[in-house]
Amino acid sequence: MKSFDVIVIGSGSGLEVSSEAAERGLSVAVVEKGPFGGTCLNRGCIPSKALIHCANVMETTRRAGQFGIKASIEAVDWQFIIRRVYDEIDREALAIEEGNREVPNITVFKGHGRFVGMKSLEVNEERISAETIVIAAGSRPSVPEMPGLPDVPYITSDEALRLPEQPRRLAILGGGYIAAELAHFFGSLGTEVTIIHRRPLLLRGEDEQVSRRFTQVYERRFNMLLNAQISQARRQPGQIALEVMINGDMRTVVVDALLLATGRIPNTDLLEVANTEVEVDQRGFIKTDEYLETSVPGIWALGDIVGKYLLKHSANLEAAHVAHNIFHPNQEMAVDYHAMPHAIFASPQIASVGLTEQAAREQNIPYSTATYEYQDTAYGSSIEDRDGFVKVLANSETREILGCHVLGSEASMLIQEVANAMRMRLTTDAITQSIYVHPALPEVVQRAFAAL
Repeated sequence: MKSFDVIVIGSGSGLEVSSEAAERGLSVAVVEKGPFGGTCLNRGCIPSKALIHCANVMETTRRAGQFGIKASIEAVDWQFIIRRVYDEIDREALAIEEGNREVPNITVFKGHGRFVGMKSLEVNEERISAETIVIAAGSRPSVPEMPGLPDVPYITSDEALRLPEQPRRLAILGGGYIAAELAHFFGSLGTEVTIIHRRPLLLRGEDEQVSRRFTQVYERRFNMLLNAQISQARRQPGQIALEVMINGDMRTVVVDALLLATGRIPNTDLLEVANTEVEVDQRGFIKTDEYLETSVPGIWALGDIVGKYLLKHSANLEAAHVAHNIFHPNQEMAVDYHAMPHAIFASPQIASVGLTEQAAREQNIPYSTATYEYQDTAYGSSIEDRDGFVKVLANSETREILGCHVLGSEASMLIQEVANAMRMRLTTDAITQSIYVHPALPEVVQRAFAAL
């Protein structure tokens, strides 16, 4: 058995820990079964946003007539779209792996790792151990149990972004952010999209007002089957037949491809974490203390496998804390997740930070709330955004900013100023007393706060 000072499982955000360990002269093992860079680079946020930009270009072209510009679309080169994105991503993943292999005191183990003891793993029939282990092995798409599904050539988000051919008809099972983004991508490029969701609204984790408006927009764009469940999936020659129960009525939906977007599960089972004394919760996510150390001293965890926030920027925050806490044991720092923003790159975009109104009610926090429509600002009106709005919440006694929710153009950018103010625990004055460029889109944020 080979012994190392540090083992890092996963080559996404965990590499921040392995690189610092290597810089300190420690012997490091990096275990990764797939391409380096983790889910974000290879199967998640980076390729999806690059591909979604193509959908945005298509949508802009189709809307050109609203601005007196005549434009037409001759064709969609699907292979070029996919190749343009993944040629660059594959090069970057390979470069990250080669960079790690070139570091003298880093040993790369390319293969599936599994725990065979408290602090020992087996990779490609070789056993390795270390006193310090960082588990950053991420999550994977959840596949629900469904009659007939094993016989159907379904896809998940892992495969959806590398399809060799564009499906003509696509059913998406799910109503979360993955379903929303991929519906926009495929639908804008010409695929007939049917969304099948068991709830009455999409994006249940968002503020209810945002979820309702977003669902209304998507009902205009796609075939929406809400309050619906697939009771049977059948494979037919060249297509898939889905028996869908909607409010007690059965309907058959025939498509060329079925995309499952029903959430993600941690990879703790694949790692066989049960062979250690590392505690996991009921869903399989690793339990840690506020410093991200597990129930086993010397074993740490970060990223999706912890399940706090399944976001790359959250994993990066956690990686910085794990690195600090491992190498500065007398100065450990607890992770502060306050004002963790997120964005959904659908159309319309959504971005959010802080409490939703329903969460503020549940927590009995005294709050005031206000909304402001994009179209009631000069810039929002000029870009013809008739669906966009900003919703804000503040403590009605202290004026502390509690949350902000944006639906509309550039939502992912507009949320940042509020996230920064919330991170610094500032009051609404940080927004209302600032000077905003006129006429620019961020005015809609200031006016929402002024409406409080």
